[in-house]
Amino acid sequence: MIRGIRGVTTAAALLALAAATPGAAHAGEPPPAPPATATGEPGYGNPELPPGWRVTGTGAHRQLVWTSPGPVPMGDARVEFHSGDRLLGRPVAERDGRAFRLPLGDTRLDRDARLRVTAGGKRLDIAAPDPSARLRPLVPATPPPSAAPEAPLPANPVDPGVPGPYRTVSGEYVLPSVSLPDLPVPVEMRAVVVGPAGAPGKRPVALFLHGRHATCYTPGTEDATGAWPCPAGTREIPSHRGYLNAQKLLASQGYVTLSVSANGINGQDHSIDDAGAQARSSLVRLHLARWADWSANRTAAPAAVRKTAPADLSRVLLVGHSRGGEGVNRAALDSLYPPPADRDGHHGPVRWKIRGNVLIGPTIFGQNPAPDVPSTTILPGCDGDVSDLQGQIYLDGTRGVGRGAALHSSVYMVGANHNFFNAEWTPGQAEAPAFDDFWSDETPDPVCSPGAATRLTAEQQQKAGAAYIAASARLFVGGDDRVRPLLDGTGRRAPSAGPARVLTHAVGGHRVPAFLPDSSTAVTGSGRLCAQVDPDAARACLNPEEGGASPHFAVWDAFPEPGRDAVALRWNAPGKPVAVRPSRPVSLVGSDALALRLAVPPNSTGTRFDVAVTDASGRRAHLGRVRVDGLPGSDRTASVWAREVRVPLAAAGRAGLDARRIASLELVPDGGAGRAWLVDGWGWRPGTPAVRPAALPRVDIGRLTVDEGDSGVRTYRVPVRVSGRGGDGQVRLFVPGPDGEEVASRLVTVRPGRQDIDVPVEVRGNTRFGYDTARDAFVKAVRGAVVGSHRGGVTARNDDPLPSVTVTPVADDVAEGEALTWRVTSSAAADADITGTVTVLPVTGGAELSTADVDPEWLREQIGEVPDPAVPVSEAVPGGLPLWFSVPAGETTAELTVPVVTDGLKEPTESLRAALSLFDGSWEPVPGPEFTGRVRDAA
Repeated sequence: MIRGIRGVTTAAALLALAAATPGAAHAGEPPPAPPATATGEPGYGNPELPPGWRVTGTGAHRQLVWTSPGPVPMGDARVEFHSGDRLLGRPVAERDGRAFRLPLGDTRLDRDARLRVTAGGKRLDIAAPDPSARLRPLVPATPPPSAAPEAPLPANPVDPGVPGPYRTVSGEYVLPSVSLPDLPVPVEMRAVVVGPAGAPGKRPVALFLHGRHATCYTPGTEDATGAWPCPAGTREIPSHRGYLNAQKLLASQGYVTLSVSANGINGQDHSIDDAGAQARSSLVRLHLARWADWSANRTAAPAAVRKTAPADLSRVLLVGHSRGGEGVNRAALDSLYPPPADRDGHHGPVRWKIRGNVLIGPTIFGQNPAPDVPSTTILPGCDGDVSDLQGQIYLDGTRGVGRGAALHSSVYMVGANHNFFNAEWTPGQAEAPAFDDFWSDETPDPVCSPGAATRLTAEQQQKAGAAYIAASARLFVGGDDRVRPLLDGTGRRAPSAGPARVLTHAVGGHRVPAFLPDSSTAVTGSGRLCAQVDPDAARACLNPEEGGASPHFAVWDAFPEPGRDAVALRWNAPGKPVAVRPSRPVSLVGSDALALRLAVPPNSTGTRFDVAVTDASGRRAHLGRVRVDGLPGSDRTASVWAREVRVPLAAAGRAGLDARRIASLELVPDGGAGRAWLVDGWGWRPGTPAVRPAALPRVDIGRLTVDEGDSGVRTYRVPVRVSGRGGDGQVRLFVPGPDGEEVASRLVTVRPGRQDIDVPVEVRGNTRFGYDTARDAFVKAVRGAVVGSHRGGVTARNDDPLPSVTVTPVADDVAEGEALTWRVTSSAAADADITGTVTVLPVTGGAELSTADVDPEWLREQIGEVPDPAVPVSEAVPGGLPLWFSVPAGETTAELTVPVVTDGLKEPTESLRAALSLFDGSWEPVPGPEFTGRVRDAA
């Protein structure tokens, strides 16, 4: 087989399957990367690696590479590498969608190399699904067991999912494409418009933004890619047309709606630090700016806009799905706190007011929600893409950051998956290939496989989604407090949502902070203060080895991450109290009830707690008893999610407690044994307060790219900009150490116009070819500040040329049963592996070596099969058989070998013709020399 001096590298002919892959942003993708094997000697920092993994390069140019057996379908969650419980980082996908590379530098790997690949909390490196199987709905062989249903919640008196009185009209507009920073190809300006006909006056606006999905498909096939622009013979996937049901519902109620296309961002966001959040924000605001122009001059508007009612841009609701959710969150933040002009695609005044956001199965890579913009986050219980339900941080991450008056609602929709909220991502409804993102192997999932009692059909899911989008519009934009109980944890249901079981809790609104666990909180009794994100089981709130996952504990870039705490309760007998005491007494004056967010294990029922509080003088009052049931869950869901329970505070008044100085909370379980988690506790009263955004400083981390130079050491600084208004704010700064094992963090006070964050980075020059290397820093808002671009750093660009490579024969004229062998020689040793492909070409004269003449096992390793009947080797796969080679870092030679068998047939001399191509540091092919070999008949 084709071998390097160290290890074996082979290729699989999976180009035809490279549908919907994260890195397929351009035409002319290189062939798939080889199955990875470790280079370098095993040992601490470079151990024996499991199958599918390899380490390439040396020193600062070391990279960890994982190769999937098949293309990883394009989705919204980012791929992450882990070593044991440690997050190593987020790799860059090669264009084949199979190989993922992460710069390691001096990062040491665990001795036992417990490497894992995840996306949104889901493992990708074990039991990976067949991509072609994911293009059709999963139908289990036998119905999964049903989960016991919970009694339906009481119906809310006002149902926002009921269509309104207005007839709807629809159309689409297409404007000239726009150029956005970081994206080399312009992005489309296209939207489908649905609005009311005959509605009086100017009407509120709802803008929809879809998530990261495949961009192009080939009609009549199951082929879909992430290319941009779409190549000839393919069509754009109309993801922006997938929310028509929700648009029509809102339009019938008097809203002008538009759903914008973002394929141009999806096809180019794979290597951007913020995964395209700023670009999506720019796109949203560019559309709003056009609508503002058309409001001033309706005759200039496209026909689709003119035939709807006029738009009132002072009342705007943004709805974002998946990465679109993070995009509209950033658009809301950017509308209040403008981003740096050179990083923004929208330049001009803000002529709109965003009243609220709806985020559907969203990503939150930056973990920096807009604190003073009301929001509803829909968490799909069977999400197979953003599986960790990280969107929960759009609530939890706002605590203490802004004014706290904006209501942030979490809507947990049992049995909903990620894709089916968009009809164009739903099999049977979509124009292009579509699939159920929740996949399972031969064992049906009891909660989420089709046929499970808790799993929603696509139609049920879409109807429920539309109802809760409409509820958010009615509350945030319309100011109708009668629908608040559907969103704020009161426990009401919308009858129009059909059989969907929808549960909610919230922060903000008329809540006042009471028991928010942090490092200063004292916990006694049968509980402990726990870290939401920590690899140490003794500190962590939830030990993964015990099963279960929680949206509240979604992992971020830092692991462990200080500043995120909760209270873990565990008891083995009834009456074992847990006391939670904040660092200073809290006030519950003006509150009607104490609202607690409590989680219990999935599928558990009947967990009860007696709730009491004690004031600073020692007076104690029993407030009441609460019951918390677990959500339906399995080992494939993130179901440790907090239920909101409330107990009236009237008993505290009757007992004479000083409501201004409540010193502790006591929870007493009445069960024999159990577990629970207290996320937080609030003073609650009904109503929805007016929201007035605070004047806050804004922090943006940039990226500086420099040439490494030929010698010496230079010091650069990570670019940081602090803009905005207001006084001091506080952020937490994270800086990974040079060995990659430790992430140092510290609290930093920032103020507009000051340079409070200083991160120096040393760059060492040399004259050897290698990869670009980077040192990063990232931030998160803590108090009185917002963060736009959360991650950046200094990238040292390789400025040394790729060595030239020659091919010389070792044995290029052999008899059957021997092996054709060539030596690849690099003109110089490099810091990175010199990799490339050998493409077998048609022979121009005489007989060509056939697939029957080469070792069948070798051929199977290259293309996954042995053609029957035999064909010329150059025709084994379309475009020519691609064979991988690699000259290891620090070395200058490697051998290429093609094993030939004896077939026992009388044949003429046969030839093999091949051409070599190299890949430079940007993974672009560089043509190399041609060479040939001859095989003589052994008879």
